[in-house]
Amino acid sequence: MKALVLAAGSGTRLRPVTHTGAKQLVPVANKPVLFYALEAIAEAGITDVALVVAPGSDDIKEAVGDGSAFGIDVTYICQDVPLGLAHAVLISREFLGDEDFLMYLGDNFVAGGVAGFAEEFRRSRPSARILLTRVPDASAFGVAELDAEGRVRSLEEKPEVPRSDLAVMGVYLFSPSIHEAIREIKPSARGELEITHAIQWLIEEDRDVRAALHTGYWRDTGNVADMLEVNRHVLDRAVGAIEGEVDSESRLTGAVRIAPGARVIRSHIEGPAVIGSGTVVTDSRIAPHTSIGEDCTITASGIGGSILLRGATVHGVPAVTASLIGRHTTVTSAPAEVPAHQLVLGDHTRVTLAR
Repeated sequence: MKALVLAAGSGTRLRPVTHTGAKQLVPVANKPVLFYALEAIAEAGITDVALVVAPGSDDIKEAVGDGSAFGIDVTYICQDVPLGLAHAVLISREFLGDEDFLMYLGDNFVAGGVAGFAEEFRRSRPSARILLTRVPDASAFGVAELDAEGRVRSLEEKPEVPRSDLAVMGVYLFSPSIHEAIREIKPSARGELEITHAIQWLIEEDRDVRAALHTGYWRDTGNVADMLEVNRHVLDRAVGAIEGEVDSESRLTGAVRIAPGARVIRSHIEGPAVIGSGTVVTDSRIAPHTSIGEDCTITASGIGGSILLRGATVHGVPAVTASLIGRHTTVTSAPAEVPAHQLVLGDHTRVTLAR
């Protein structure tokens, strides 16, 4: 079995952070969300992996390399124009050959991994198997309708009136029959080859299309709110480890990870929280569910429930909350006083806030 990881999306819902970097590399607990997907694939025993990327994705190639750090072998496939998930499969035909494969959207976070999902497919070998989860409002997703035996009766992409509460997650398993289906479908109204249409073609051709219900934690990290929620989820399960320097005037409570080379000076850090290597926190309070990346500088500030990327600086800002702050961004205070700040800042940005 091979794996196809889709990482070519433009990340419009995470702009401006994704103007200069791939959305799949935005970190959760100081680890790119894409890495969680690659680790899950490796845990499922799949080692031959293709990453579908957009033109100019040198940042992804630099971060992932040849895949050896994850125990996998990575091939890169460039999708010049984002023409749909099925189009990504189409351009990957040579890599996939006639083997079964797992398709994983690189910005999805699936707690518990996908090993069991893949193993069941290996045993039963249907034409396709999709991972579903129950959601309060399925209208923003592909929606599945199942028959009495639990087989997929129909799929519909983002329906105005969903027929069920079963949303299609970003994890699929396919036999080579999916290639025949993709050859038969036409672009949708938005000009894309939809993978839901290809799966629906299999259903209408009376192929064996099955579903698995995922009852654990799952998020599509395509927007800031969900990214912060996944960060919270991961940190809640983190174990503290102090490998950097913490002076005698500082106080750490809860599960706090201080990476090697980080320094904490006259500060209070309340876990769960993670501080990246090379970061210096001085005269500040870091509240729970905060991930601060490498080489950041935090001085005389309060930060909680936020993600700061590499090289960010926050100085003299008393209350930063629910924020995603991009690489090499500087946030400083101004004379007036405000109770709190919520920020979504792009890379290499400078913002001066009123006190």
